[in-house]
Amino acid sequence: MPLDAIFLGALKEELALQILGKKIDKVLQPERDLIILSLRGSGGQAHRLLISVGSEDTRIHLTGYRYENPKTPPMFCMLLRKHISGAEIKDITQPPGERVLAFKLESSDAMGIKSEKYLIVEMIGRRTNVILKGKNNMIIDCLRRIGYGVNDSRVVLPGLFYHDPPAQEGKLNPFYTTDEDLSNLIGNAADQTADKWLQSAFTAFSPLICREIAWRAYGATDISISRVKDDTEKLREAFYDIIRRVKNGSCEPWLITTSDNRMFDFSFTQIGQYEKKFTVRRENSFSDMLDKYYSRTAKEKRIEQKCASTLKAISTVRERLIRKIALQTAELEETKKRDHLRECGDLISANFHLIGKGQQLLSAEDFFSGSGGSREIILDKMKSPQQNAAKYYKAYSKAKNAEKFLTGLISNGEKELEYIDSVMEQLKRTETEEDLNEIRDELCSTGFIKQQKQTGRKQHKVKQDIAAPLSFLSSGGFKIFAGKNNLQNDKLTLKSSARTDLWFHAQKIHGSHVVISCAGTSPDKKTIQEAAAVAAYYSAARFSGKVPVDYTLVKNVKKPSGGRPGMVIYTDYQTIIANPDEILIEKLRDRS
Repeated sequence: MPLDAIFLGALKEELALQILGKKIDKVLQPERDLIILSLRGSGGQAHRLLISVGSEDTRIHLTGYRYENPKTPPMFCMLLRKHISGAEIKDITQPPGERVLAFKLESSDAMGIKSEKYLIVEMIGRRTNVILKGKNNMIIDCLRRIGYGVNDSRVVLPGLFYHDPPAQEGKLNPFYTTDEDLSNLIGNAADQTADKWLQSAFTAFSPLICREIAWRAYGATDISISRVKDDTEKLREAFYDIIRRVKNGSCEPWLITTSDNRMFDFSFTQIGQYEKKFTVRRENSFSDMLDKYYSRTAKEKRIEQKCASTLKAISTVRERLIRKIALQTAELEETKKRDHLRECGDLISANFHLIGKGQQLLSAEDFFSGSGGSREIILDKMKSPQQNAAKYYKAYSKAKNAEKFLTGLISNGEKELEYIDSVMEQLKRTETEEDLNEIRDELCSTGFIKQQKQTGRKQHKVKQDIAAPLSFLSSGGFKIFAGKNNLQNDKLTLKSSARTDLWFHAQKIHGSHVVISCAGTSPDKKTIQEAAAVAAYYSAARFSGKVPVDYTLVKNVKKPSGGRPGMVIYTDYQTIIANPDEILIEKLRDRS
């Protein structure tokens, strides 16, 4: 992972400047592997320290994101509240070359006696953990209890003495490596790529930094170590350049993004190995960068997991509906051949005199064909000639009525499919569990999914209250609102907004309803452009370059008769081209 020991050391120095001397005001545990410490200082400045020890998103940094908390706090959260609420952060330390941070905390008991405790965050592969220990080095408790049957080499349980994580065997700390050590290591290296060799020989380096050292030395990340044994000077220089930067305190937060502005990677030094493939930009701080990179990604993953069952159910409905429309379309195509049935009835009627009792096939002159000739018509031997003609006329009439009926069914099916697609798009953009519950309620009320039966409890009732939409504040001081799902879209557009407010929607694609609350005034051009950017970002075209967005007055937006939630029609609109710029959206976001 890019959050290696060097990166963590730079992060530690930044955190020390911001949170030393602050007191822990609240302890929250929104998820099993996620702890939030609300901090406050003497000047009233507040911070929120996020500690995550999940398998895929281990990190620690200050955060501006808000997380939903469970109604009943987990046991470890309750224990932390008991021991460290009100404690002052006195120091932050890191063992050399290790991904471990120890927070020294000082608090006073009811008698005013001060005591020291240590909150240790271990970010070591599958052994990630949060451990609380006392001054006597005894473990008070830990997030993950590791017993004797799990790991006999290092047991982590309440009541035992705390021991540092064992060092990685066979690896050297790069900061204490001499030139002679480096020469011996290179000379004895097995044939492998230079970056893999660096990763296997030294602690503290992430795979990204190992590749960067190789690239800076030889212009390639996959060069073989055997090829550089005769020319090691470049590798030495690149290696020691990284070490010097770290020792001189020259670490900086660098974020790597793709061409469509998706966050790809990050580092403590400027990365050149991707050349022009990716964009590398310097961020304001390590915490801001990690907050952007991880908090949103981790939040999206958690919501994605919770959305999985709903998405699977609605995907099944969608596939069934597609098959149904395909069958109805095939039937409709068959009805277009109905003129043949009427013609057969006319030919039978014109040739009653040629049909004998029990005849099964009529060969008659085809006066419907421009080129003449004859047509063979299958007859039912159990029916009279008149009954056979009536059978064909009836089939013709049935096909004619079926065309009208099937056309209506297909039209309704396509509308249902469009509605389902809009819901699936909203599921992809769901930000909170509350948003997900609203979408589930909507799908239950429209009959697309069934309410889950809860054994021994009262069945869940569809929620009547609809959450507030997303809120933004334009550079011109206007409030901008965006619905997060169909129910919010309907409420925002048809109930909450004034008729003279401006309404926005990405053109001809699924997306949020966006409204500028004008309060009787006309918004400036920049505000209109910003609202269009919000509509473009919260649409199916989020990752596109330029998105056409329609906008009109709210009074010109109507709900069609029988329309599903979120479905509207609008007139007298104008179109503006908008850029779904994530940086702009975050800047406009009103989090008050």
